[in-house]
Amino acid sequence: MATTNVTIRMDEQLKKQAEELFSDLGLSMTTAFIAFTKQAVREQRIPFTISRNVPNADTVSALDEIERMKLNAKDTKGYDDVDEMMKELLK
Repeated sequence: MATTNVTIRMDEQLKKQAEELFSDLGLSMTTAFIAFTKQAVREQRIPFTISRNVPNADTVSALDEIERMKLNAKDTKGYDDVDEMMKELLK
C-alpha cells in the first residue's frame, strides 16, 4: 500500500505533551494519528465526544450555591482549620 505525508500544525507545547503521552503508551506520534484515523474511518465518526466545556447540572448547582453563599456571607460559617471543619461535618 502506498503511503503519503501529512503535515499538521499545532501548538508546540501540545505537541510535546502528546509525544510524551504517546511515548508512555508505546506509540509514536505517527502511530497514534494512524490509530485515530483508522478508528474514525471504521466508525464513520470522530471516536470520542467533542463538546463545549459546559458544566453539568451538579457543577451548575455548586456554582449557584457559591454565589448564594457570597451574597449571604454573614450567614455562612467559614473555617481556618481543616480539623475543626471535619469535626463539625462528621457530627
